[in-house]
Amino acid sequence: MIGRLNHVAIAVPDLEAASNQYRNALGAKVGEPQDEPDHGVTVVFIELPNTKIELLYPLGENSPITGFLEKNPSGGIHHVCYEVDDILAARDRLKETGARVLGDGTPKIGAHGKPVLFLHPKDFNGCLVELEQV
Repeated sequence: MIGRLNHVAIAVPDLEAASNQYRNALGAKVGEPQDEPDHGVTVVFIELPNTKIELLYPLGENSPITGFLEKNPSGGIHHVCYEVDDILAARDRLKETGARVLGDGTPKIGAHGKPVLFLHPKDFNGCLVELEQV
């Protein structure tokens, strides 16, 4: 059902510093910050030959990243994102297996302009999982 790894998301306390670190220290291709108000984050994508790194920074008072950074002030891996061909079929199959889809189960449009869903970390070995339809 799942396809390739789309990205690994890292919550960061300082988006500019993290972007500069990837750009200057690692020589990575770093995109421009983009606000994602529906998700309460500002994101920066780092392009790698085989996948992407997504830097996450809180956007607004109700950002889910705020709580994560309170528990992890230095930042850390927030989630992994896998590609799926059909997000609704994937959602239905996962629900049949007992996996919990966060929110009301309706896909939202993600940072790449494609439908996404998140799966409860307690159902996936403590890892928050994002699915993105390709």
